[in-house]
Formats: sequence, structure tokens, C-alpha cells
Amino acid sequence: MGEFELIDRFFKRPVQRAVLGVGDDCALLQPTPGMQLAVSTDLLVEGRHFLSTVDPARLGHKALAVNLSDLAACGAKPLGFTLSLALPR
Repeated sequence: MGEFELIDRFFKRPVQRAVLGVGDDCALLQPTPGMQLAVSTDLLVEGRHFLSTVDPARLGHKALAVNLSDLAACGAKPLGFTLSLALPR
């Protein structure tokens, strides 16, 4: 099962509190009328998106660049960032 089929099958549902929900580069939230926040979280996975030998600073740069690219695709200006991290046992 591919990424988009997985999203369609398990995570697509009618949008209730967001302007744009699951399936795009960003989720668009509207905390107050006239204000929108674009939120993007892409997790990079060792072995798929980077090698275990990569320099941590370069990996951090890549992780930020991937998410900034998603925000730019939605026409958003970055305000801040979050870190998604999955570690082996």
C-alpha cells in the first residue's frame, strides 16, 4: 500500500476544524477569522531518506528544508518549526 492510498483509506475524513485537512503538503488551520496557519510535519526515516553516517547538522538542515519546501508549496511564510524524531530502541 502506497502513501496516498494509506492516507485515503485510514485518515481521510471530512474537515471539521481545519481549512484544509489531511492529504496535502500542509494542513491549514484557522485559529481566528482571517488568520490561517499552515502546519507541515515530514519525518525523515533512516535508511530511506538518509544514511546512518550522515552528519547530524546536515540531517537537521535537510529535515528543515523538506518542511520549508512544503510550506512554500502552499504559499506560506515560515513562523517557527517543530521537530519530529523517531529513535531506535
